[in-house]
Amino acid sequence: MTLSEFKSSLELNTEPNKVEPYLLAMWKDAKGKWSEAHHIVQEIDHPDAAWIHAYLHRKEGDEFNATFWYNLAGKKFPTKSLQEEWEEISSYFLSC
Repeated sequence: MTLSEFKSSLELNTEPNKVEPYLLAMWKDAKGKWSEAHHIVQEIDHPDAAWIHAYLHRKEGDEFNATFWYNLAGKKFPTKSLQEEWEEISSYFLSC
């Protein structure tokens, strides 16, 4: 699946089939289901999940908590827009 196809799936009301939890969390976030996205990644103990967790707390406006999760993910706090980061994260997981 390409980023374009993934973004197009946001127009549907049903979750994309057979996607990894990381992408499902990003899809739910983009659909305005922050809590559901957060629940998915908080259950996964991996730096990749920490990156999404950080992004979600940044989006929430909790910079302190976001910084903690970016550190766990081995990432610097980004200066790019949230949309740009959403696309970066989604692209990363689509390429895995």
